[in-house]
Amino acid sequence: MNILITGGAGFIGSNHVRLLLDQSDDRIINLDLLTYAGNLENLAGLEDNPRYRFIKGDILDRALVRRIMTEENIQAVVHFAAESHVDRSVEGPEVFVRTNILGTEILLEEARRAEVDRFVMVSTDEVYGSLGAEGMFTEDTSLAPNSPYAASKASSDLMCRSFFKTFGFPVIITRCSNNYGPYQFPEKLIPLMIANALEDKNLPVYGDGQNVRDWLFVGDHCRAIDLVMRQGKVGEIYNIGGCNEMKNLELVELLVDKLGKSRDLITFVKDRPGHDLRYAIDAGKMMRELGWSPTVDFSTGLAQTVNWYLENRAWWEKIRTGQYQEYYNKMYGSEGRHDASMD
Repeated sequence: MNILITGGAGFIGSNHVRLLLDQSDDRIINLDLLTYAGNLENLAGLEDNPRYRFIKGDILDRALVRRIMTEENIQAVVHFAAESHVDRSVEGPEVFVRTNILGTEILLEEARRAEVDRFVMVSTDEVYGSLGAEGMFTEDTSLAPNSPYAASKASSDLMCRSFFKTFGFPVIITRCSNNYGPYQFPEKLIPLMIANALEDKNLPVYGDGQNVRDWLFVGDHCRAIDLVMRQGKVGEIYNIGGCNEMKNLELVELLVDKLGKSRDLITFVKDRPGHDLRYAIDAGKMMRELGWSPTVDFSTGLAQTVNWYLENRAWWEKIRTGQYQEYYNKMYGSEGRHDASMD
């Protein structure tokens, strides 16, 4: 099968590319613009693989997307490409509207024109909004996004639904909880806290740190997406969760302890506007209908992740300079102020 992966140089996308090349006979075409979170070093070692092709380009470039669909005889699309950082969406929503909504429409239209067999939209639990102390998000939970990022992803999901309902186009939507693991961009919680702690910098946590997230190891997420692409029912939504809820402060403390650093590095900062209190995913549909369940428990996954960042300091040290560092300082101060969550 010829599979187009959009955003395959990002965190989850690059892990997915590696999974497919390792565990299938598929041919992978990776389309990525290499914006701030896209990094070809995430794909080091794949350059000479005959089943892999990287194309630098924008999903907003309709002519390019059309050419790829035709020339590469694309049979399935797995759509990761998105502006994905909540704080950036607060600073500038327009690019999120363009990339996440218009970009998705272009991909859908060109994939439909090329008669692609499957189109998997990789979305997020943030489209559901915020939970209180009880309950979990199911596939039937109403959409109630609370940030420009979440709103753009919800809009993308609705565009996908419309293509299924109006044209009968074979779209499937997945919505995941917070991912963690290798190659995650270092403005996200876990790699940011690891890097700051190793450099003895403050570990800033929004509010009182009581916001709750459900953590999912990226490898388990990629397995679920692949299963959905191959066996999922078109027109359906599948929630993918890690079955591991944790308060942000508890997670930061756990990381500090693993790294042998002082909890005195933890600093509480003013909460972000519209900061969702709690996310929790009910992944029962994935488990019942497709036989999927997480295989990496949180303790094991976190240890593997910490070790990866310790062993790959050159990777994240390079990213934490230049343009990224300028943005980081602007948003959070010289020590960095970031939400203790994935978003």
